[in-house]
Amino acid sequence: MSKTSPPRARAPKGAGSRRETATAGRRMMRALLGAAATLVVVGMVALLGAAWVYNGPGPAAKGDDKTTVVLRKGASLPEIASSLERGGVIRSSSIFMTAAKVTGAARTLKAGEYEFNSRASMAQVLDAVRRGRIVRHWITIPEGLTSDMVMDILNKSAVLTGSAATPPEGAILPETYEVQRGEDRAAVLQRMMDDRDAVLNALWADRASNLPFSTKEEAVILASIVEKETGLAEERPRVAAVFVNRLRTGMRLGSDPTIIYGISRGRPLGRGIFLSELRRLTPYNTYLIDGLPPTPIANPGRAALAAVMNPPKSEDLYFVADGTGGHVFARTLEEHNANVVKWRQIERERAGKAPAKPAAAPLAGG
Repeated sequence: MSKTSPPRARAPKGAGSRRETATAGRRMMRALLGAAATLVVVGMVALLGAAWVYNGPGPAAKGDDKTTVVLRKGASLPEIASSLERGGVIRSSSIFMTAAKVTGAARTLKAGEYEFNSRASMAQVLDAVRRGRIVRHWITIPEGLTSDMVMDILNKSAVLTGSAATPPEGAILPETYEVQRGEDRAAVLQRMMDDRDAVLNALWADRASNLPFSTKEEAVILASIVEKETGLAEERPRVAAVFVNRLRTGMRLGSDPTIIYGISRGRPLGRGIFLSELRRLTPYNTYLIDGLPPTPIANPGRAALAAVMNPPKSEDLYFVADGTGGHVFARTLEEHNANVVKWRQIERERAGKAPAKPAAAPLAGG
């Protein structure tokens, strides 16, 4: 009798395919987890790299210890970032834009000229542009310059651009003005003229009563003469009082700077005034004409304008140089003549120590 083998157990239908699917699923899960881990590592490396680029040292300046970049007014964030990268200030415009957006600086970046230290970090660059730490340029217009001389200063400036016509004499307020690289000369000049108008209008509104002139333009003319007659700030009110008194009494102003303006439009002669020039009738020879000349002879400053519109009470009608850079004042012609004698003595003593000048200049306010 033959032995028969016991029946073999059969796997349920579909069990093999489920095991294979489970195995494949586990392999896929492991692959996804590995990929995710790799992405995390790559992301962390990228973030660390970006953080190093942002906070670490930036590019070295080329040939100097600073790099200058001009950011155009109205420039977008991509343009600003690109300008900084092209200028050699930052390494990555994309990281700069991302940092600007994340920090909120993108909405407050300011145009202008910037100067960055060599190897400045991107964080420092972004902070500087966000706070508007631009390079500051200044143009100083001294009191008493003619409008032609003011234009010489503006035209020589390497910071400004464009051209501008010479304004009328006395239309500019002498002051120190802040300008930006690339700013138009005409715009800067207009600021100077607007400031003059503002100061003039304020002083005119508060002027003394019974002044011997009736218009703001006449006030500027007289102030320009005062400005040219003395370089001492403390003398301006007293010099203004002398000329106001002369106008009130009908005396001629007798001012040397007006004669010079009639000869050279106010540019220094480099010599004294010739006697022939004293005797030559021009609209600016206040030794020969009555009242004020037709226009200012320079651009007076605030102090000179204030002095002629609120002069101190005084009976002085004359003044002459005292040899120290200032003047001595007098109420009468006799007092003045005595002061003139003293001044002539000083001139003679100086002439013995220095070469004689080629002309005999009249006395200031004489």
